[in-house]
Amino acid sequence: MLAVEGRSRRVCNGLTRRDLLRAGGAGLLGTSLTSLLAAEEAGIAARPRARSVLFLFLFGGPSQLETFDLKPDAASGIRGPYRPIASRTPGLLMCEHLPKLADISDRFAVIRTMSHRYNDHNACHYVQTGYPLPPAQRGAAGVDATAQDWPAMGSIVEYLDRRAESAAPGDRRRDFPSYVYLPNPLGHIQGYDRAGGYAGWLGSAYDGLATRIPRRGPDDNPYFRDCDDDEMDFRLQGLDGPALLTLERTRSRIGLLDQFDAARGRLDRSQAAREFGRLQERAARLMTSEAMRAAFDIRQEPARVRDRYGRHLFGQSALMGRRMIEAGARFVTVVWDAPDGYSWDSHAGSHDVGRHLLPGLDQTLSALLDDMNARGLLDETLVVCLGEMGRTPRPDTATWGRGHWSYCFPAVLAGAGIQGGVAYGRSDKDAAYPVDRPVSPEDLSATIFHALGIDPDARIMDPLGRPVPLVMEGGRPLVELFG
Repeated sequence: MLAVEGRSRRVCNGLTRRDLLRAGGAGLLGTSLTSLLAAEEAGIAARPRARSVLFLFLFGGPSQLETFDLKPDAASGIRGPYRPIASRTPGLLMCEHLPKLADISDRFAVIRTMSHRYNDHNACHYVQTGYPLPPAQRGAAGVDATAQDWPAMGSIVEYLDRRAESAAPGDRRRDFPSYVYLPNPLGHIQGYDRAGGYAGWLGSAYDGLATRIPRRGPDDNPYFRDCDDDEMDFRLQGLDGPALLTLERTRSRIGLLDQFDAARGRLDRSQAAREFGRLQERAARLMTSEAMRAAFDIRQEPARVRDRYGRHLFGQSALMGRRMIEAGARFVTVVWDAPDGYSWDSHAGSHDVGRHLLPGLDQTLSALLDDMNARGLLDETLVVCLGEMGRTPRPDTATWGRGHWSYCFPAVLAGAGIQGGVAYGRSDKDAAYPVDRPVSPEDLSATIFHALGIDPDARIMDPLGRPVPLVMEGGRPLVELFG
């Protein structure tokens, strides 16, 4: 059940914002189309700037001093091993290993002052949900996802879209999931099941549709090398329990529906049974959809396009993310994970940062923005790229290994009306703390929901039937970033 509540705000006809949003029926966010249009006309419900979100998550924490906040005047023990270069954005110095992005910085905004106090990798939950990680038993490593976690932003979009779909005529129902997670659930390639990317207490029915790309062996890092087409057999997880479902086998697996029918016959005519039927119907649509099969076949892309993105796992996954957006997905997360246990979590040194990480990011993100712009997708897609933290200003090793630092780190936003050529916020002389305009993960979450036309003040019911806000208290959309 979904309830919409928010700050009391009166409009010219004397009604409050809450009155309008409660006025009619069971449409989007519990609101009829008539009342939603009335709310828009009254200026209290924004029309969406974005149809979809492409969320690029650089797990481990890229260094602000080696990416978008270089400090050439800092002490030699802080400024890092790489040379700063000018970008098209006034006052924004970037790393020498990001030349393609520097050349198109007029197409994106850089937030230099992302900041929070959860200085470990479990902040991946905070960045993907807008809420800090709740207490729970999380396995031996203390990182595993649980049913107590806050729903990922993508899961909330999936939930809201399904609510809207349930009230729509059958011929207007979606044949493609709203939430897709590529190339693997976070941590799976490393042997973990990290929190933040799932539906949590909202229910596993609203988990993203995840794919699976395994590595060749325990020492393999497919983000650091080219991948062949046999590896790029994106597989769908979650449609038939723990087993994997390959796209080439979907039709042969339709017999599972007979098993669903038998189970359904043992259920009564309760709401649970009706929900079961809707899930069965949706599973059948996904399993037989030609659009789904075509979208996940990356071989349909021209070789020159695939080369441009990069044949490494991040490049091909970002290209697949663009294909998911084109096919109808509304929130796509693409992860650069840490198969080697380090990668962006560059404790030991900066060698891989300069050799693989920065060049790979430069190639893929610049190709993605160019490609989406040429296809007309950038106007209606919000692209977000960041990690869960930054790195310590002072290195821990002689080879420029840096530790965890969540107090000041960068994010890149583009598309959906985001003003390009903007450097938002300013850090101190060592890129250690924000000097002005600090941005929290809840601010980022509010900005993403705002772009999608989802009121950040809206509330959904938690498992105890309590209305809880989509965005943690204090989070505000960065409306100033939009043109």
